[in-house]
Amino acid sequence: MGYNEERGDYVRRYECDLHCHTVRSDGNATPQELIDKAADVGMKVIAITDHDIPPPTTLEIEGKTVDIKKYAKEKGLELVLGNEYSCDTYVDDVHILGYGLNWDDDKVIQEVERARRSKSDAYKKLCEVLTANGMPVDYENDILKYTDENGNIKYRDPDEVERKHIFEAMAKKGYAPSWNEAKILVRDNPVLNVKREKIKPSDAIELIKACGGAAVLAHPHLIDEVIVYPDGKRLTRHEYIKKLIDYGLDGIEVNYPYSKTSYKGNLPDAKIAAEVKETYQGKVRFFTGGSDYHAEEKKGITNARYIGEGGISYEEYTKIKEYLIGSDR
Repeated sequence: MGYNEERGDYVRRYECDLHCHTVRSDGNATPQELIDKAADVGMKVIAITDHDIPPPTTLEIEGKTVDIKKYAKEKGLELVLGNEYSCDTYVDDVHILGYGLNWDDDKVIQEVERARRSKSDAYKKLCEVLTANGMPVDYENDILKYTDENGNIKYRDPDEVERKHIFEAMAKKGYAPSWNEAKILVRDNPVLNVKREKIKPSDAIELIKACGGAAVLAHPHLIDEVIVYPDGKRLTRHEYIKKLIDYGLDGIEVNYPYSKTSYKGNLPDAKIAAEVKETYQGKVRFFTGGSDYHAEEKKGITNARYIGEGGISYEEYTKIKEYLIGSDR
């Protein structure tokens, strides 16, 4: 248990949170702010896993370049470096977490560039489609130009734009009650749901392992219970995950706050965790957990995910640590 200042009460918090985001993708905290926050609430281990981009290895503090792992260690934290590959155009929320890759490998760099081009084209198109369907969102003035939590006008580089930024703009304009509901609105409307070219999950797993890392399926129950492809082919969630295991998946994220996401089912988080463990015990090398923290409280979002809301114990972490640090030693 620990005091959670965002909620103003005491909450259960895992010691190790292996799924966190920063402003380098769709989070709202800088890497330094994330580390400071995690240290303040007593975390032992956190992982930075931003979307489709290698993790930061340094911080700029008072004009000096500081090794990010050393900075975390001085704060009493062990820092794991990872990323999160958004996969499979026709199946929403298939995300593969990669831990401990050789981030300088040409294969990693090439995929970053491919994802960058794909995102830029698709997100501009999404704004155009929303505007054409009665929900004006201007890419230049609503997405690249934005107002932060302190009321300051800022500008994003086009490479920093994520779909969540568009969903947040939709909520701000009143098209949906929250960014999460804006996401569901777009996801469930074929006219609005502009797809981008994403890496295939099999290719993401192959890439991660070829670069010395470990591949973990994030939030498995955000995958639809029955997946229907454009050609009519149907797979159950379990059949789909079995295919990922056959491709070489190392682990599955178990403890995760589904109740604060776009999860379509009605199972409580603990029930999902127990079911996933029972189903895949012995079929993957290990299980992880994470909050998918985005520092949403900085945007005034109520009931935001907090650091450590999902995760694993430190004892569990020590048993799988070697998988997670991989080439990143």
